[in-house]
Amino acid sequence: MSDEISTTAELVEADALPKVHEVHCEPGASALCNEILPKQVAEKPVKTKSPAQWAYERIILYLKNFEKQLDSDHEVAMGFTGGQAGVLRIEGMGYFDPDIVTFYGRDDKGAKTQFIQHVSQLSVMLRALPKPTERKEPNRIGFRLAQDLDAEA
Repeated sequence: MSDEISTTAELVEADALPKVHEVHCEPGASALCNEILPKQVAEKPVKTKSPAQWAYERIILYLKNFEKQLDSDHEVAMGFTGGQAGVLRIEGMGYFDPDIVTFYGRDDKGAKTQFIQHVSQLSVMLRALPKPTERKEPNRIGFRLAQDLDAEA
């Protein structure tokens, strides 16, 4: 318990700001709750964001954290639940207010693919796939998207 006294305004602001909490079995596992959140995420109250923007920002943070755990031979892909759509190598991501999130990339056969999802149906599974052999460095979309969040702030 803290001995600090908070004003009503500080309590309301703290309640409006995002919180993240994770527990992992593996000691030292990369956890999003140990990261410094970009200003766009940490300092802008959740209530001022559309559901699409809020989902977009949090998925970016999970992508970046997932990529931190990959070696140089793997990159992030997204698996789809509830269908036969397969896996999408994520090459881009966006949102359309108030409630649509979209992912751009390539499927397992290399075909250009776009996945459009309403936030109420959003279910994303991140997977590590071997990077294509023709590419020297793995694609790190989570880090690029996180840089964009920092630039917005």
